[in-house]
Parts: sequence; C-alpha cells; structure tokens
Amino acid sequence: MSIFSRFTDIINANINSLLEKAEDPEKIIRLMIQEMEDTLVEIRSSAAKCIADRKEQQRYAEFLEREQEGWAQRAELAVRQGREDLARAALAEKQTLADEAEQTQRETKMLDQQLEKFNSDITQLQSKLTDAKTRQRSIVIRHKTATSQLAARKHIHDDAIDEMLFRFENAEQRIDRVEAQGESLNIGRRRGLADAIDGLEGDGRVEDALEALKAKISTSNKAEKIVKAKQEKKDV
Repeated sequence: MSIFSRFTDIINANINSLLEKAEDPEKIIRLMIQEMEDTLVEIRSSAAKCIADRKEQQRYAEFLEREQEGWAQRAELAVRQGREDLARAALAEKQTLADEAEQTQRETKMLDQQLEKFNSDITQLQSKLTDAKTRQRSIVIRHKTATSQLAARKHIHDDAIDEMLFRFENAEQRIDRVEAQGESLNIGRRRGLADAIDGLEGDGRVEDALEALKAKISTSNKAEKIVKAKQEKKDV
C-alpha cells in the first residue's frame, strides 16, 4: 500500500469522524488541506530517501564490478603461474561478488519502481491539494452564506416574532376602532356647524336682497315725489 493510499484512508476516517460530530465544512476542508500538506511532506521525504538509497546502491554496484575485475585478473595470473588452486579460489570470490551484484541490481530496480510510485503519488496529491485550496474559499463563502440564510429563515419562522407581529396587528386594529369612534362623534358636530355656516351665508343673501329692494323702492318714491312736485308747480 502506498503512502497516498494510506493518506486517503486517514482523510476518510477524519471526515467521517467530523461528520459524526457535526463539525462545520470549514474545519473539514482545513483538516483535509493540512493532512494533504503533511502527507506531501512525508512522501517527498520518503522519495528523497529512496533517491539517496538508489545512489548508494549504484555506488555499491560499481564497487562490486571493480572487485570482480580485480579477482578475474588474479585468477588469470594464478593460471599463468600454474596455480589452478589459487585461480579456482579467485574465480569463486568473483562469482560471489557477481551474485551480490545481481542482488544489488534487483534491489536498485525495486527502488526505481518505488520512486516512480512516489512521483505518481506526489503528482496526484499536489493536484488534489491545489484543487482543495482553490475550492476552499468558495466552500467558506457558501458555508457562511448558508448559515446566514438559515439564521434569517429561523427568525422569519420564529413563533415569538409571529406572536409579536400578531400583537402589533391587534394594537393597530384597536387604534383603528378608537379613531373610527372619534370620527363618528365628530361627523354630526361638523355637519351641524357646516349647516349653521351655510344658514348664515343664506341669511346674508336675503338681507342683501331686502336692502336692495328697499333702496329701489326709496329711489322710486323719491322720483315720484319730484315728478309730482314739478306738476304742482306747473298747475299753479
């Protein structure tokens, strides 16, 4: 199992634990990012050690190759000197070194494969980390907005607020009834006053007409007297 796979298990376990505790999404995303960053550091550290081990294996492989050449030369020298026993011993040493070099080669190949897995894990994790950081702000904003909306809707549907509004409506209705009663009392009084004023206005017009008529009659009488006086003078 790779480190990345173990990281996925850890993340899933932590998320499930947080969900069971009803933790908010902001904490979850922060935890995920922290886990990713910590795991990324761990993978890179393991990859660095793998690279160092591979270099060490490569140096050891080169050492074994030199040693094999040295024992091969010794075996050849022993044969030239007619010492087959020494040549046989030298070749045995060379074979031992060859076997060890083969084992070292297999171990180096395993390190190469492990390093490829590390590189793949780093690439995947870095991509997911970048995506998580990109989405973190959006998740935080959405969570705050949803929380605000939930609080607002709780207030909207709050029984206490509904009861208070109901009391306001009752108070307004009572005030409307009081105002209506007051207006009903003023209606008769205002009408009587209006009628009185209209009556005064009517009386004024009659008086004006009477005064005009009296003035007209007075003027007519004066004219008749003048005419009569002139006629009497002519008769004399």
